[in-house]
Amino acid sequence: MKNKEDKLVRFISISESHKAFGLPAPQHPLISLVHFHKDHPFNTEMAPIYDILSFYKITFITRNKGRLKYGRNYYDYNEGSMLFLAPNQLVGSTDYNSETHCYILLIHPDFLLGYPLARKIKQYAYFSYSWNEALHLSDSEKGIILSIYKIMEQELNSRVDEFSQEVVIAQLELLLGYVNRFYKRQFITRKVMNNDIIQKVEVILDNYINDQNTLQRGIPTVQYLSEQLGISPGYLSDVLRSVIGKSTQQYIREKLTEKAKERLTSTDLTVGEIAYELGFEHPQSFSKMFRVQTGLSPVEFRKNIS
Repeated sequence: MKNKEDKLVRFISISESHKAFGLPAPQHPLISLVHFHKDHPFNTEMAPIYDILSFYKITFITRNKGRLKYGRNYYDYNEGSMLFLAPNQLVGSTDYNSETHCYILLIHPDFLLGYPLARKIKQYAYFSYSWNEALHLSDSEKGIILSIYKIMEQELNSRVDEFSQEVVIAQLELLLGYVNRFYKRQFITRKVMNNDIIQKVEVILDNYINDQNTLQRGIPTVQYLSEQLGISPGYLSDVLRSVIGKSTQQYIREKLTEKAKERLTSTDLTVGEIAYELGFEHPQSFSKMFRVQTGLSPVEFRKNIS
């Protein structure tokens, strides 16, 4: 038995990942679906503590007791949870046990080449969500996802023919479409939690914009807000879109414009001085943003108010 080493290991191929976890080689080199259950438990004895994959990973937990590690964090996942990782993201070792039942789907980007899904999969923000932003399925949603996994499992375990890849990709596209819908539902059903996020974003932005010390670092960024909130940039933008219909970047520009209007109407500062005061490196960038937001240049806005 090899001791685990607390270091990063990059898996270029799916076959390498299978070997590290003591699994037989995948039937297809670019995609695999493994079902772990009581009679086929997950064995992490040979696995590194942390690894980086060169392929997509989708974990569907159908039953669990205990904690699972995702990245560098632990999380108590319930039945019917899904987690998503894009290539080059950090994966932590997983504390599965005999009570953990799950499906792990690995997809190499090359498997999607020549199909529209190769581009579309990059547009699903949930592949960049953090460990605490997992999808939690209702019983009916869990049944839908399970049925798709069963079809893919059957197809991947059957004899490969000229239609196999097309069938699997069709099921994968269906799976990701349902996940997108179910995440939208989760944003709605967690309205109280999401409203709390919106309120915190507003406070953080107001404090940042009203503090000259922070504005010296430049205008607030999506990354800064997400770090302050402890959530991923993609999840933050999706929450904002679901609640107020704006992305994080749009919301930041809106708040900067509000502050700019205040300074334009209550001070004699030049447009350039206001731009620098708000954290813009170049006045032209400030003027461009202001025109996009209001339809007027800062000078035109000031004249109209006067």
